[in-house]
Amino acid sequence: MINLIVIKTNKLEELKSQYEVLGLDFTYHNHGNGPFHYSTQLNGIVFEIYPLPQNLKEADNTTRLGFEVDQISKLISKLEKIGWKVISSPKESAWGIRAVIQDLDERKVELIEKRTLTQ
Repeated sequence: MINLIVIKTNKLEELKSQYEVLGLDFTYHNHGNGPFHYSTQLNGIVFEIYPLPQNLKEADNTTRLGFEVDQISKLISKLEKIGWKVISSPKESAWGIRAVIQDLDERKVELIEKRTLTQ
């Protein structure tokens, strides 16, 4: 079972702000002599945003993330206003209502609307 996901960026504060709109609540801390970073826990999985190491110029944008969200259409409107790029607008898929967005580092993030008992 996955218990940790770490992404790295040279836009630490901006990226944290972007992901907070998805409902993530971060703490800012470090471990021992390591760099300060943002961390949150999602259903037993630790998700962290670390600063990009100084020897790298660009963040890896090939990692694809996915989140379950409430009211996907309303969320997409909000995300567009704060700099998320919408790659695929919400539409029905085999997994439910799905959209794909892109963060400031050009990572694709898949959003799936949470299903309720009436869906």
